[in-house]
Amino acid sequence: MKAILACAPLAFVLLSAAAATPARDAPAAYRLRQVFKAVYPLHAAAPPGDRHKLYVVEQYGRIRLAVDGKLRAKPFLDIKRLVSRGSEQGLLSLAFSPGYARDRLFYVDYTDRKGDTHVVEYRANAKGTAALVKSRRQLLFVDQPGPQHNGGQLAFGPDGFLYVSLGDGECCDDPQDRAQNMGQLFGKLLRLDVRGGPPEIVALGLRNPWRFSFDRETGDLYIADVGAGRWEEVDYLPRSDVGRLANFGWDAWEGRELKSDTPVNPAGPLVFPVHEYGHDIGCSITGGFVYRGAALPELRGRYIFGDYCSGAVWTLRIVDGHATDVRREPITVRSLSSFAEDARGELYAISIAGPVYKLVARALGSVTGARHAKRSHT
Repeated sequence: MKAILACAPLAFVLLSAAAATPARDAPAAYRLRQVFKAVYPLHAAAPPGDRHKLYVVEQYGRIRLAVDGKLRAKPFLDIKRLVSRGSEQGLLSLAFSPGYARDRLFYVDYTDRKGDTHVVEYRANAKGTAALVKSRRQLLFVDQPGPQHNGGQLAFGPDGFLYVSLGDGECCDDPQDRAQNMGQLFGKLLRLDVRGGPPEIVALGLRNPWRFSFDRETGDLYIADVGAGRWEEVDYLPRSDVGRLANFGWDAWEGRELKSDTPVNPAGPLVFPVHEYGHDIGCSITGGFVYRGAALPELRGRYIFGDYCSGAVWTLRIVDGHATDVRREPITVRSLSSFAEDARGELYAISIAGPVYKLVARALGSVTGARHAKRSHT
């Protein structure tokens, strides 16, 4: 238990705060099924079009391959010698090239032994069972000012560019005002052309965008930004605004609450969250995906997200740019580090304690299960 707490990727000090946005309860039409266990798993991803493979990112520097739900013992990639092991550090995420079936390229985000951020390209072998470590090519290096708020998500956008999240780099209230400074990369969402060139800032005013995703059907962008003392938030941009500079307000604003007298950079329009919840029901948001699979029709078109501290999971639907029908889902995931989707669009929930779960339809008449005790954090 102590090891899990020491390696938690997100802040987990539970505080008392304002009441959360009311949410109705969802019907118990699905459940969690554990498919395997890994060692401090933080992320998982599947190559486009490959319905058999899921690659699981372990914090201490390995990527494991699961084929048809069975986790292989031999790592797909092992870079433990390069990776730091701090509470918010490590091997943080993985993204596959949109042309992976042809080019076999994939990308990882990790912090090195000094705590600095690297985004690196590798190539896999023809079968996709092993990374070719000598193919390593670095795309981005960021000298981190501290061990907190590294962000660390990678995802290809609908425009074919690789998007990278970076937090403000320091606990706890961005004392250097990096997130509003367009001269720094911290507190930003970046866009990279993997063929080369400098990073482009496409969003600023983020605290710790631990997980973000693009709706595979619409191209809309969802960002779950970990809050400070009071509010966790879900940010949203429609496909038409993805890539245009937007300012999500930190640290002048936390959620929709004015926090400080930090000047708001006028470089991009101020965008408020579509949803927020208070620290009376959680303390560290974990973003997910808009469900586009077929197995769970009651989730179709809904964005799923949860909280690392409480394990609670919610979904919402965006209508005309606004969050509607926010509901508490019938599952709880202890130490929720990430969600994942496979090539079919089916969803997984990952606990840093080890279990990787798949969201599956509940058999008619079955008893509500997959429940976990709520943990307190100090």
